[in-house]
Amino acid sequence: MTIPENWRKSSYSGSGDGNACLEIANSRTRIAVRDSKAPARAPLTFPVGAFAPFVEFVRASVDAG
Repeated sequence: MTIPENWRKSSYSGSGDGNACLEIANSRTRIAVRDSKAPARAPLTFPVGAFAPFVEFVRASVDAG
């Protein structure tokens, strides 16, 4: 599998903590997520259809507390 090269940081990344966030990249078939502090490490990848349910699960987990 080829990892996409179009990495971008979260819009929530602000000054100061801007380097302590996740980056995301996508291709037609996969979405990749990596730690911006360790970009050389292997990213976590998802099929495109599995990414939205993963994000919703994370949001629900954070909201639950």
